[in-house]
Amino acid sequence: MNTGIPSIFIRLSTTLLIICLITTGCAIVKLKQDLNQGQASTVLVGRISTDYPGIGPIVVAAYTMDQGKGEVEHYSVLHEHGEFELMVRKGNYYVFAYWDKNSNLIYDAGEPAGQYGDPNTVAAPDGGVVPEINIAIPEIAQHINVPPGFEISSDQPHKLYSRQAGAIVDLDDDLFSEENGIKGFWEPVSFYKEIGGNIYFLEEYDPQKLPILFIHGAADTPRSWKYFIDNIDRTRYQPWLFYYPSGTRIQSMAYLLSWKLGNLQVKYNFDQLYITAHSMGGLVARSFIMDHGSVVPLFVSLATPWGGVKMAEHGVKQSPVVIPSWIDVQPQSVFIQSLYRKKMPEAVNFYMFYGHKGNRNPFRSNNDGTITLASLLDSRPQSEAKMNYAFNEDHASIIHSKAVLDQYNAIINGFGQKKGTVAQQSGGYLQLLFSYNYPLERVRPQPLLVLQPVGKKREETIVYLNAKDSGRILGPFPAGDYLASFGALTALGGKYVPVTIKNNETSELNYVLRSDNIISGYVTTALKSENRTAGMPDGNIAIQSITLKGAGIHRKLQILEDEDVDVSIGHFIQRIDSYYKGNFIFFGLPPGEYELFIRAIGYRPLKKRCFVKAGKQAGHMYIRLTPDSRR
Repeated sequence: MNTGIPSIFIRLSTTLLIICLITTGCAIVKLKQDLNQGQASTVLVGRISTDYPGIGPIVVAAYTMDQGKGEVEHYSVLHEHGEFELMVRKGNYYVFAYWDKNSNLIYDAGEPAGQYGDPNTVAAPDGGVVPEINIAIPEIAQHINVPPGFEISSDQPHKLYSRQAGAIVDLDDDLFSEENGIKGFWEPVSFYKEIGGNIYFLEEYDPQKLPILFIHGAADTPRSWKYFIDNIDRTRYQPWLFYYPSGTRIQSMAYLLSWKLGNLQVKYNFDQLYITAHSMGGLVARSFIMDHGSVVPLFVSLATPWGGVKMAEHGVKQSPVVIPSWIDVQPQSVFIQSLYRKKMPEAVNFYMFYGHKGNRNPFRSNNDGTITLASLLDSRPQSEAKMNYAFNEDHASIIHSKAVLDQYNAIINGFGQKKGTVAQQSGGYLQLLFSYNYPLERVRPQPLLVLQPVGKKREETIVYLNAKDSGRILGPFPAGDYLASFGALTALGGKYVPVTIKNNETSELNYVLRSDNIISGYVTTALKSENRTAGMPDGNIAIQSITLKGAGIHRKLQILEDEDVDVSIGHFIQRIDSYYKGNFIFFGLPPGEYELFIRAIGYRPLKKRCFVKAGKQAGHMYIRLTPDSRR
């Protein structure tokens, strides 16, 4: 790190950043504008699918139409088809995507393009996430309501950075400048609009190398991991870098991390991932692991404030403007408490590193120069750690220390030898062949394969796939007898059929996916102002019943609020109408008009008209219930 900048930023100290804000003002007006925009915005997420071998990047944009003229609210660049995110203010938007063959950020005539819906507008609320904004780009020209010559941005950047997981970068790229790291803390919304949040690669994916995901701390960038990355065994490991605006709510970044890793797993089908995190990055990592980290056998944290930061509490109470992540790192915050609502999964081998070379001021608790030892050594995570290592380092130097690196390498190399790397795994393989029996220009749902061991207590294996993965060889899987099932959200595959997997052999499965009409959506409520942040998952509510009537149908779906995720997958494969963690779905609906009824404790009953059209899939609804003021 460049030591020419003030030590306040070298230490990456949330505590000292708070002091800076309180005592000097630090661009309060600009910060307020940034945070207000975050509270008035939401993030649209979806996937771009195409069978067209495009040339150049894909650009996806959300825009409004005013008197026939389109105005872009936000755009994102992808290096290939796949996932995207757009941050937009509250309002109604069209979303379209195209192959930008000449990388000029102008939709030129002849560039293949697609648009969400028929087209449909997307209603963006204030705060949260709107999912399933999926777009297909066909090879044959599709009518969209954006004219040729439509300009995405008049400000042409010197380089179009892909905001899609797996984009390859150089660690010395300007993208990872200290200035950007500081901006990610002080202006998280501006950072997200300009840079986004992403997992970057330093090299092409190699299935023979195990990925290690490095997560930076507050006001930092992935470049801070250079010493570690330069000194791990690159013949065995491939570094992945999670780059995010560190000033935003931590849970929203854990949600973003889950979304990005999920898309990478669909693409590469990796079954193990090590995580190494510094400072606040450890909080992001644990939040992710507790909710989504089934592929993480090893987690190493360095100088993480497990018990929170006391000065963040003072900052939230006293500062004229509050950085969103301060809310989460308060010692008694809802977020800190949520990290310990249950034990870390037994399958995760967790190691804690900390430094004790801190301030000797008798009026301040022992610390590493930034975080108190009481927080670094919080008893809750310490009781779960395989080992806790102390070093004569401070909060920043711990990730530049040879002694720390030597101990780290001893852990990851020894763990790999005991557990076996990807290349050393044994078992058999499956070649999955599938096709769709409906027109190619429609958006392809992402299918999944479920393998249930016969006569064994092992949990079922779930493999998420791309719509173009037919012919792909999956595995290895432990040898044995299984029941296999295959399907997608809007497509019927097949219920469980027997398949035998043998060591070093490849078995074959064949499926035809048939279109299935569904009505689906997400139910939530308006967030409190302090939680109303773009990208922050909405709070779930206590659903009493969700009923669908019409076209000869009268159904009341199952509420799976307290079930594990694998149960909901089972309902998905069996096509059982269900509700799980805010999401609901009705399968196998004939075309016609329906009425949806939703009842929830403390909210007004909702009645909504829905339509199912033959050959056309309705969009995933985003429904916000209104609190019942009479209660």
